[in-house]
Amino acid sequence: MLIRTRDDLEAQGRLIPINHGKSSAMRMLNASDGMGFSLSEARGAPHGEASLWYKNHWEANYVRQGTGTLEDLTTGQVWQLEPGMLYCVGPRDRHRLQNLGGEGFRIISVFNPPLTGKETHDADGAYSASGPVPDGQERMFVKTWAMAEAAGFAQEKSGGASRFAKLLTRADGLGFAFSDVRFKAGREADLWYKNHWEANIVLSGTVELTDAASGKTHTIGADGVYCVGPDDKHHLKAVTDVHLLSIFNPPLDGTEKHDADGAYPPTGPIPAGPQG
Repeated sequence: MLIRTRDDLEAQGRLIPINHGKSSAMRMLNASDGMGFSLSEARGAPHGEASLWYKNHWEANYVRQGTGTLEDLTTGQVWQLEPGMLYCVGPRDRHRLQNLGGEGFRIISVFNPPLTGKETHDADGAYSASGPVPDGQERMFVKTWAMAEAAGFAQEKSGGASRFAKLLTRADGLGFAFSDVRFKAGREADLWYKNHWEANIVLSGTVELTDAASGKTHTIGADGVYCVGPDDKHHLKAVTDVHLLSIFNPPLDGTEKHDADGAYPPTGPIPAGPQG
């Protein structure tokens, strides 16, 4: 089990400049954490713009704050971006991101292969190679909660006490699954992801995570990250209404149900996960 609070991340010097100093990124999980992906939050200034080309990676981006446009510089296709949307870009996708609102973008980014955490953008707007690139899709693409509903990948449980949309599944080919999750205050669950590693970032609200082995309870608020894996039987409680993002490796198919242990069935090789 790995837990990092906002204070931990700042104290560890994980907030670094990117995009030639025009933006910054909070490196929450890096390659050394053994999850098989990295997790960051990119923060841009109001009305900022970036031309990027992740020729050595696939990147999934969840818009947490801000509005703007995403343009495919090869085809000219433009998407309107707003909070709650996920866009994915890969080796074939030269693209331009523009912020059009009064508040800058805050974007949660998942990279595969994972970043080491110290990369800076080169002249093409790319990061240096850091491992094998997953197959991904033919071109960049966008996912929304409504699209997940239409595909049968959005569900509601316990009378609305929990809702989630599986925005990325194994079929998307990025090497991880990505879900948008909402809990009502008081929601509790006993979980044990014995066949996976799961990383979670809390966007809003507060959760309590109790380690079944030690009995220790951790309180995790906004911007906190927690990772649980095969050895981490745990109890989860939403202290307030909670909004979080969940990333699984190996990726889920999207149709799995929790078993009696609070686990999902195996879907592939399990990454090493955090050590020590």
